[in-house]
Amino acid sequence: MSETPLHIVTHSGSFHADDVLAVALVRAFVDPSATVERTRDQARIAAADIVVDVGGEYDPATRRFDHHQRSYDGPFSSAGMVLAWLQDEGHVDPDLAARLRAELVDYVDAVDNGQRTPEFGVPCFSSVIGAIGEANATRGGYNALFGQAAELALALVLGIEAGWRAAREAHAEVDAAMQAAIKSGGSVVELARYIKWKPAYYELGGETHPTDYVAFPGDRDYRVIAVAPTLGSFEEKRPFPASWAGLEGEALSAVTGVPGAIFCHKNRFIAVFESREVAFATLSRWGLTHRERGCGGG
Repeated sequence: MSETPLHIVTHSGSFHADDVLAVALVRAFVDPSATVERTRDQARIAAADIVVDVGGEYDPATRRFDHHQRSYDGPFSSAGMVLAWLQDEGHVDPDLAARLRAELVDYVDAVDNGQRTPEFGVPCFSSVIGAIGEANATRGGYNALFGQAAELALALVLGIEAGWRAAREAHAEVDAAMQAAIKSGGSVVELARYIKWKPAYYELGGETHPTDYVAFPGDRDYRVIAVAPTLGSFEEKRPFPASWAGLEGEALSAVTGVPGAIFCHKNRFIAVFESREVAFATLSRWGLTHRERGCGGG
Protein backbone atom coordinates (compact mmCIF):
# COMPACT_ATOMS: atom_id res chain seq x y z
CA MET A 1 0.00 0.00 0.00
CA SER A 2 1.15 3.53 -0.75
CA GLU A 3 1.86 5.97 2.05
CA THR A 4 -0.74 8.54 2.99
CA PRO A 5 -0.16 11.74 0.97
CA LEU A 6 1.33 14.68 2.84
CA HIS A 7 -1.28 17.13 4.05
CA ILE A 8 -0.42 20.79 3.53
CA VAL A 9 -2.30 23.58 5.26
CA THR A 10 -2.23 27.17 4.07
CA HIS A 11 -4.51 30.09 4.83
CA SER A 12 -8.03 30.53 3.50
CA GLY A 13 -9.29 33.52 1.54
CA SER A 14 -7.27 35.30 -1.11
CA PHE A 15 -3.95 33.81 -2.14
CA HIS A 16 -0.63 35.10 -3.41
CA ALA A 17 2.26 33.79 -5.44
CA ASP A 18 4.27 32.66 -2.41
CA ASP A 19 1.75 30.23 -0.88
CA VAL A 20 0.84 28.91 -4.32
CA LEU A 21 4.51 28.39 -5.18
CA ALA A 22 5.29 26.81 -1.81
CA VAL A 23 2.65 24.16 -2.43
CA ALA A 24 3.96 23.57 -5.95
CA LEU A 25 7.52 23.10 -4.66
CA VAL A 26 6.41 20.45 -2.18
CA ARG A 27 4.47 18.62 -4.89
CA ALA A 28 7.36 18.87 -7.35
CA PHE A 29 10.10 17.56 -5.07
CA VAL A 30 8.53 15.65 -2.17
CA ASP A 31 5.02 14.37 -2.82
CA PRO A 32 3.11 14.95 -6.07
CA SER A 33 -0.06 13.70 -4.34
CA ALA A 34 0.15 16.14 -1.43
CA THR A 35 -3.27 17.50 -0.45
CA VAL A 36 -4.03 21.12 0.44
CA GLU A 37 -6.42 22.46 3.05
CA ARG A 38 -7.02 26.20 3.19
CA THR A 39 -7.98 27.30 6.70
CA ARG A 40 -7.02 29.50 9.63
CA ASP A 41 -8.35 27.05 12.21
CA GLN A 42 -5.54 26.51 14.74
CA ALA A 43 -6.46 22.90 15.37
CA ARG A 44 -6.27 22.08 11.65
CA ILE A 45 -2.98 23.96 11.36
CA ALA A 46 -1.52 21.98 14.27
CA ALA A 47 -2.58 18.68 12.67
CA ALA A 48 -0.97 19.39 9.28
CA ASP A 49 2.16 17.70 7.97
CA ILE A 50 3.34 20.95 6.39
CA VAL A 51 2.12 24.49 7.04
CA VAL A 52 2.83 27.37 4.67
CA ASP A 53 2.11 31.09 4.97
CA VAL A 54 0.00 30.78 8.12
CA GLY A 55 0.44 29.75 11.73
CA GLY A 56 2.96 32.34 12.88
CA GLU A 57 5.90 29.94 13.02
CA TYR A 58 9.07 29.30 11.01
CA ASP A 59 10.57 25.97 12.01
CA PRO A 60 11.90 23.74 9.20
CA ALA A 61 12.35 20.86 11.68
CA THR A 62 8.57 20.68 12.14
CA ARG A 63 7.86 21.86 8.59
CA ARG A 64 6.28 25.16 9.53
CA PHE A 65 6.89 27.95 7.03
CA ASP A 66 5.28 31.28 7.90
CA HIS A 67 7.00 34.64 7.53
CA HIS A 68 4.39 37.06 8.90
CA GLN A 69 5.29 36.94 12.61
CA ARG A 70 7.35 39.79 14.10
CA SER A 71 10.01 37.32 15.26
CA TYR A 72 11.01 36.65 11.64
CA ASP A 73 12.94 39.39 9.83
CA GLY A 74 14.62 37.41 7.04
CA PRO A 75 14.25 37.82 3.27
CA PHE A 76 12.07 34.78 2.57
CA SER A 77 8.38 34.46 1.90
CA SER A 78 6.84 31.03 2.43
CA ALA A 79 8.15 30.01 -1.02
CA GLY A 80 11.76 30.84 -0.17
CA MET A 81 11.43 29.11 3.18
CA VAL A 82 10.17 25.91 1.57
CA LEU A 83 12.90 25.94 -1.08
CA ALA A 84 15.62 26.38 1.58
CA TRP A 85 14.16 23.41 3.48
CA LEU A 86 14.00 21.29 0.33
CA GLN A 87 17.66 22.01 -0.38
CA ASP A 88 18.76 21.37 3.21
CA GLU A 89 16.85 18.07 3.29
CA GLY A 90 18.42 16.92 0.01
CA HIS A 91 15.23 17.02 -2.03
CA VAL A 92 16.65 19.64 -4.42
CA ASP A 93 20.17 19.78 -5.82
CA PRO A 94 21.92 23.00 -4.69
CA ASP A 95 22.56 24.01 -8.30
CA LEU A 96 18.90 23.50 -9.18
CA ALA A 97 17.89 25.45 -6.08
CA ALA A 98 20.06 28.33 -7.25
CA ARG A 99 18.41 28.16 -10.68
CA LEU A 100 14.93 28.20 -9.11
CA ARG A 101 15.87 31.18 -6.96
CA ALA A 102 17.33 33.11 -9.86
CA GLU A 103 14.43 32.44 -12.23
CA LEU A 104 11.47 32.51 -9.89
CA VAL A 105 11.64 32.20 -6.12
CA ASP A 106 13.74 35.23 -5.17
CA TYR A 107 11.41 37.47 -7.17
CA VAL A 108 8.31 36.01 -5.52
CA ASP A 109 9.92 36.49 -2.10
CA ALA A 110 10.79 40.11 -2.88
CA VAL A 111 7.32 40.97 -4.18
CA ASP A 112 5.53 39.32 -1.26
CA ASN A 113 7.76 41.10 1.26
CA GLY A 114 7.29 44.49 -0.38
CA GLN A 115 10.86 44.77 -1.67
CA ARG A 116 9.82 44.80 -5.32
CA THR A 117 6.70 45.88 -7.17
CA PRO A 118 5.61 44.14 -10.38
CA GLU A 119 5.87 46.49 -13.34
CA PHE A 120 2.48 47.43 -14.71
CA GLY A 121 1.86 45.93 -18.14
CA VAL A 122 4.70 43.40 -17.81
CA PRO A 123 3.38 39.94 -16.92
CA CYS A 124 5.25 38.14 -14.16
CA PHE A 125 4.48 35.12 -12.02
CA SER A 126 3.25 37.17 -9.08
CA SER A 127 0.90 39.28 -11.19
CA VAL A 128 -0.40 36.23 -13.09
CA ILE A 129 -1.26 34.44 -9.84
CA GLY A 130 -2.91 37.59 -8.55
CA ALA A 131 -5.00 37.87 -11.71
CA ILE A 132 -6.21 34.29 -11.33
CA GLY A 133 -7.51 35.11 -7.86
CA GLU A 134 -9.44 38.12 -9.11
CA ALA A 135 -12.01 35.79 -10.71
CA ASN A 136 -13.03 34.25 -7.37
CA ALA A 137 -16.57 35.63 -7.45
CA THR A 138 -17.46 34.02 -10.78
CA ARG A 139 -15.22 30.96 -11.09
CA GLY A 140 -15.82 28.82 -8.03
CA GLY A 141 -14.28 30.85 -5.24
CA TYR A 142 -10.73 31.14 -3.92
CA ASN A 143 -10.27 27.45 -3.12
CA ALA A 144 -11.04 26.30 -6.66
CA LEU A 145 -8.84 29.00 -8.15
CA PHE A 146 -6.01 28.17 -5.75
CA GLY A 147 -6.01 24.66 -7.19
CA GLN A 148 -5.72 26.05 -10.71
CA ALA A 149 -2.95 28.43 -9.69
CA ALA A 150 -1.05 25.61 -7.96
CA GLU A 151 -1.23 23.50 -11.12
CA LEU A 152 0.19 26.39 -13.14
CA ALA A 153 2.96 26.89 -10.60
CA LEU A 154 3.79 23.18 -10.63
CA ALA A 155 4.07 23.19 -14.43
CA LEU A 156 6.44 26.15 -14.23
CA VAL A 157 8.62 24.59 -11.54
CA LEU A 158 8.84 21.29 -13.43
CA GLY A 159 9.67 23.19 -16.61
CA ILE A 160 12.54 25.01 -14.92
CA GLU A 161 13.78 21.69 -13.55
CA ALA A 162 13.58 20.09 -17.01
CA GLY A 163 15.51 22.98 -18.54
CA TRP A 164 18.14 22.72 -15.83
CA ARG A 165 18.55 18.98 -16.41
CA ALA A 166 18.79 19.46 -20.18
CA ALA A 167 21.42 22.15 -19.78
CA ARG A 168 23.43 19.99 -17.38
CA GLU A 169 23.30 17.03 -19.76
CA ALA A 170 24.40 19.28 -22.61
CA HIS A 171 27.44 20.57 -20.74
CA ALA A 172 29.85 17.78 -21.72
CA GLU A 173 28.79 17.81 -25.39
CA VAL A 174 29.16 21.56 -25.67
CA ASP A 175 32.54 21.48 -23.92
CA ALA A 176 33.85 18.84 -26.34
CA ALA A 177 32.58 20.80 -29.35
CA MET A 178 34.15 24.04 -28.11
CA GLN A 179 37.47 22.29 -27.55
CA ALA A 180 37.29 20.75 -31.04
CA ALA A 181 36.74 24.20 -32.56
CA ILE A 182 39.82 25.53 -30.79
CA LYS A 183 41.96 22.63 -31.99
CA SER A 184 40.83 23.09 -35.59
CA GLY A 185 41.15 26.85 -35.51
CA GLY A 186 37.53 27.05 -36.61
CA SER A 187 34.89 29.62 -35.70
CA VAL A 188 32.01 27.12 -35.62
CA VAL A 189 30.96 25.01 -32.63
CA GLU A 190 29.45 21.97 -34.35
CA LEU A 191 26.97 19.84 -32.41
CA ALA A 192 25.75 16.40 -33.47
CA ARG A 193 22.20 17.21 -32.33
CA TYR A 194 20.20 20.09 -30.98
CA ILE A 195 20.74 20.54 -27.25
CA LYS A 196 20.33 23.44 -24.83
CA TRP A 197 23.75 24.78 -25.67
CA LYS A 198 23.56 28.41 -24.58
CA PRO A 199 23.93 28.03 -20.78
CA ALA A 200 26.86 25.64 -21.16
CA TYR A 201 28.52 27.74 -23.88
CA TYR A 202 28.69 30.82 -21.67
CA GLU A 203 29.50 28.90 -18.49
CA LEU A 204 32.48 27.46 -20.40
CA GLY A 205 33.79 30.89 -21.40
CA GLY A 206 31.73 31.59 -24.50
CA GLU A 207 32.15 35.34 -24.15
CA THR A 208 35.86 35.06 -24.89
CA HIS A 209 35.81 31.81 -26.86
CA PRO A 210 37.16 32.26 -30.42
CA THR A 211 33.97 31.04 -32.10
CA ASP A 212 31.18 32.96 -33.76
CA TYR A 213 28.61 30.31 -34.67
CA VAL A 214 26.90 27.17 -33.35
CA ALA A 215 25.71 24.64 -35.93
CA PHE A 216 23.44 21.62 -35.54
CA PRO A 217 20.91 19.52 -37.49
CA GLY A 218 17.24 20.42 -37.40
CA ASP A 219 14.38 18.01 -38.08
CA ARG A 220 14.70 18.30 -41.86
CA ASP A 221 17.37 20.94 -42.32
CA TYR A 222 20.64 22.23 -40.87
CA ARG A 223 20.89 25.36 -38.78
CA VAL A 224 23.64 27.80 -37.96
CA ILE A 225 23.25 30.34 -35.16
CA ALA A 226 25.34 33.50 -34.83
CA VAL A 227 26.18 33.58 -31.12
CA ALA A 228 25.77 36.63 -28.95
CA PRO A 229 28.79 38.17 -27.18
CA THR A 230 27.04 37.65 -23.82
CA LEU A 231 24.14 35.51 -22.66
CA GLY A 232 20.93 37.46 -23.18
CA SER A 233 22.39 39.97 -25.62
CA PHE A 234 20.43 40.74 -28.79
CA GLU A 235 23.60 41.38 -30.77
CA GLU A 236 25.95 38.85 -32.36
CA LYS A 237 29.69 38.40 -32.22
CA ARG A 238 29.67 38.12 -35.99
CA PRO A 239 26.28 38.40 -37.72
CA PHE A 240 25.72 36.79 -41.09
CA PRO A 241 26.46 38.99 -44.11
CA ALA A 242 24.12 41.93 -44.60
CA SER A 243 23.41 40.80 -48.15
CA TRP A 244 21.80 37.59 -46.78
CA ALA A 245 19.34 39.39 -44.53
CA GLY A 246 15.74 38.30 -44.94
CA LEU A 247 16.33 36.20 -48.06
CA GLU A 248 14.85 32.76 -48.70
CA GLY A 249 15.32 29.84 -51.07
CA GLU A 250 16.61 30.62 -54.53
CA ALA A 251 17.11 34.29 -53.72
CA LEU A 252 19.42 33.40 -50.83
CA SER A 253 21.22 30.71 -52.85
CA ALA A 254 21.81 33.22 -55.64
CA VAL A 255 23.48 35.63 -53.23
CA THR A 256 25.53 33.01 -51.39
CA GLY A 257 26.55 31.22 -54.57
CA VAL A 258 25.70 27.80 -53.11
CA PRO A 259 22.43 25.97 -53.98
CA GLY A 260 20.41 24.67 -51.04
CA ALA A 261 20.05 27.73 -48.83
CA ILE A 262 16.64 27.96 -47.15
CA PHE A 263 16.46 31.09 -45.03
CA CYS A 264 18.39 33.84 -43.28
CA HIS A 265 16.64 35.96 -40.67
CA LYS A 266 16.51 39.66 -41.41
CA ASN A 267 18.37 40.32 -38.16
CA ARG A 268 21.14 37.94 -39.32
CA PHE A 269 21.32 35.68 -36.26
CA ILE A 270 20.15 32.41 -37.85
CA ALA A 271 20.62 30.82 -41.26
CA VAL A 272 19.02 27.55 -42.37
CA PHE A 273 20.26 25.20 -45.08
CA GLU A 274 19.13 21.94 -46.66
CA SER A 275 22.05 19.98 -45.24
CA ARG A 276 25.29 20.18 -43.29
CA GLU A 277 27.22 20.04 -46.56
CA VAL A 278 25.37 23.06 -47.95
CA ALA A 279 25.79 24.98 -44.69
CA PHE A 280 29.53 24.50 -44.43
CA ALA A 281 30.08 25.05 -48.16
CA THR A 282 28.30 28.38 -47.81
CA LEU A 283 30.14 29.40 -44.66
CA SER A 284 33.46 28.42 -46.22
CA ARG A 285 32.74 30.33 -49.44
CA TRP A 286 32.11 33.46 -47.41
CA GLY A 287 35.12 33.02 -45.14
CA LEU A 288 33.05 32.38 -42.02
CA THR A 289 34.43 29.03 -40.90
CA HIS A 290 37.63 30.34 -39.35
CA ARG A 291 38.62 33.16 -37.08
CA GLU A 292 40.31 35.17 -39.80
CA ARG A 293 37.75 37.62 -41.12
CA GLY A 294 37.08 37.10 -44.79
CA CYS A 295 34.37 38.64 -46.92
CA GLY A 296 31.67 37.85 -44.36
CA GLY A 297 30.72 41.42 -43.59
CA GLY A 298 29.33 42.08 -47.04
